[in-house]
Amino acid sequence: MAGSVSGSRTDHDVGGRRTAASGWTVFAAVMMIFGGAMAILEGIAAIAKDDLFVTTSNYVFKFSLTGWGWVHLILGIVVLLAGCALFTGALWARAVGVLLAGLLAVAHFLWLPYYPFWSLVLIAINIFVIWALCSPHQDARA
Repeated sequence: MAGSVSGSRTDHDVGGRRTAASGWTVFAAVMMIFGGAMAILEGIAAIAKDDLFVTTSNYVFKFSLTGWGWVHLILGIVVLLAGCALFTGALWARAVGVLLAGLLAVAHFLWLPYYPFWSLVLIAINIFVIWALCSPHQDARA
């Protein structure tokens, strides 16, 4: 049955081949889209040198605010696109999602002195994404 929803997964019939996006994969996809959108907004604000960010002079990882803005903008776009790709249920999308969520978590860890609370929130979201993508799925148990 093409496009049916059964239980906690969405099934698709693609060229006679069945792919599935489980509930945790859908959760990870939505969180990656959200995290990517937030990183894009952070990047735009940092590139514009918004007064929202605090700068510290004694932080080990020194990088200009504009440089961090470009890092967050590019990572945010790639993470958002990877989150959209997760809806296909493809294994490659899950692997890329784990890699990109890890990179974004590291980027937010290094971003801590500029916007600490929001960085901690997005680090937690990225850890949940990694967990959701690495947890066993119903198809693997059946």
